[in-house]
This record gives sequence, structure tokens and C-alpha cells, in this order.
Amino acid sequence: MRSCSALEQTEKITNRGGFAARKRLDMPTAKVVQTPRIDISLLTCGDPGTETILFIHGNLSSSVFWAQTMTALQDQFACIAPDLRGFGATAPLRIDATLGLNDMAEDLFALTDLLAPSGLHLVGHSMGGGVAMKMMIMRPEALKSVTLVNTISPYGYSGSIDEEGTPCHADRSPGGAGYVDAELVRRLALGDRSQESAFSPRNVLSQLYFKPPFVPRNVEALLDSMLTTRIGDDWYPGNSVQSHCGGGLAPGERGIVNAMSRRYFDASGIVNIQPKPPLLWIRGTEDAIVCDQGQSTNPDSEAADRGQRASIPPQPMIRQTRCVLEDYRRQGGSVIEHPIRDAGHTPFIEKPAEFNRILAQFVRSAKGH
Repeated sequence: MRSCSALEQTEKITNRGGFAARKRLDMPTAKVVQTPRIDISLLTCGDPGTETILFIHGNLSSSVFWAQTMTALQDQFACIAPDLRGFGATAPLRIDATLGLNDMAEDLFALTDLLAPSGLHLVGHSMGGGVAMKMMIMRPEALKSVTLVNTISPYGYSGSIDEEGTPCHADRSPGGAGYVDAELVRRLALGDRSQESAFSPRNVLSQLYFKPPFVPRNVEALLDSMLTTRIGDDWYPGNSVQSHCGGGLAPGERGIVNAMSRRYFDASGIVNIQPKPPLLWIRGTEDAIVCDQGQSTNPDSEAADRGQRASIPPQPMIRQTRCVLEDYRRQGGSVIEHPIRDAGHTPFIEKPAEFNRILAQFVRSAKGH
């Protein structure tokens, strides 16, 4: 392990503000761990002699999103929150979309083999829920429990039309990086902190990550975190290709948004794994990103219909997730669904007391499964 001075060096390389985001809060300890695959920046706190929880962040964010949760739980658990590749201060290795988030899952196992070789509890938010599901498929025996928080569907994000995850077209179009608004991407690349556009990262954060008018006390640190996202075809959002199936644009082979698409991501195989770790599904009921009504990439509904985005059919993401988790239960797994009322996409920030209580109870009950 290396100290924060190495994180500062990594920050100079990435030039994306990851270390600045950490300095805004009373943060857990920041470190960089060298693994055989990748150098991973992370936050850590708590007693290493207790049960270990690995917190996995979502898209357009970093480990900073989990800082307050970790601080609240550190008296009970050992808490680790890494930055995924392309986010925060972790080495920005390219994201191979064709692996469907498997590269990120392998990165995290390389980390946990060093830090928690006796097993751990996973908590994955949004895209991080997809990474958690891929880790379940890879090595279920290494996981004591899994908590999915406002997770992407087991059939990914875009490109499917019903609760069984039926693809819209053979090439899994429409969807992927081509449907992320270019103005949002431009402003992320510029490090825009303004409120002048519906596509300003600050407005996307306030309108989509939380149920308005909620504003977290650490909003500036969260915006710093969002702005650590590495921009480009190999990271966010990725490249796109023209569909040959009449579906507009199809996901390309590079970048994070394509890695989450139906073309490459399918975690429905969790129903077949053995052993089956206990699973908790927590979701904010007012989520505007992961929902059954449709998909959002920005807070302005009129702007969201520009270009081809209006041609994306609604994806029943909640129903898809529930269908797979019910099958997981039928196949012998334990599943608890806990909706958090009046919370949006990030209930662990919006309703921390309820979230922390439910998570702590679940982890304690699951540790001996």
C-alpha cells in the first residue's frame, strides 16, 4: 500500500480532481493499492478484524459517494470503497465494453484477494450493482452477502423491451454511448461547475441523483467526484456504431456506457450460481434513472428528446430486476427487497439513517450464512 502522497501523484496524472474531492470531507483514509492488474485508489476505515464491506460506486461518480456511509458504519465493519477504472484516481486503463463490466469485476477481485482474502460483503450502487452481479457470477464462494442499491438491470441499461430482457434488435440497438448527450460530455470534460445549462454536471447531479429539492450537505465534494470521470471513447461514454437492424445507433466496443448495454452486459446468470450469497435489494422509490418508465441522461425532458433519444423504447428495469431476483429465490437463494420511500437514485445519501440501519442488520445476519 502507498500513502496519500501517491494519490496526489496519481491526481497529477489523471488531472480530474479525485484528490480534491476527498479533501472536502472528513474522509476515511485514502490509499493506492498496487494489484497485479491495476493500481487502485480507495477509501478505507473501520476495524480490519471485523466483517469487511466493499462499496462499489456507480457511473459518473467515485468512492467519495460512499464516504459518509463508511464513516457511519466504521465502528461495526471494515469498510473499503475503491475507484473503478476510469473514475476517481485509479489508473485509467481502458474499458473494454465487450467484457460487459467483467474487467472491473476482475480488478476488484485482484484488490480483495489482497485486502479481504477470507471473504467479504459487496454493496454496489447503480452501475456498481452490475459489477457486483458480475462478481457473483465469477466467484460466488468469495462473497458473504451482496447488496444491490438502485442497481442497473441484470439485462443492462438500454437495448431490451420486456421483463425477460428480450433485445430490441439483434445488435442490441438502440442504446449505448451514442445516446449520451454530447453537451453533457463536453461540460464534464471541461470540469464545468456552473448551473448555466440543463446539461451542466451540477444540474444533472441535483436533478437525477436525488429527488428534488434535496441537496446534500457535501454537494461540492460529490460534484468534484463526478468530474473525476475520464472522458473519451475508451472511458465515458464510449464509441457508437450505426445499427444495421433499424435501431438507430448501436453500442460500440469501447467505453463504460456500452459495457452496461444489453449488447454486452447480461448478469441474469446469477440465478444459476452456487453457493448463492444472501441478497438485499435496496432502492429509492423515486429513482429517475433506474425505473420502469424510461431512461434519462439529463434533467431536461425537452432536451432529452433531441436527436434519436426519443426512439429508445422504455426499459422495465425494476420489473427485470425483480423477475431475476424472484428466480434467484426460487433456485434456493435468499432475497430481501427494501424500498426506501421518498428517495431517488442515491438513497444512502438521501436517507442515510434508514439505509445504514437496514444494511448493518443485513450484513450482521448474513455473516454466518
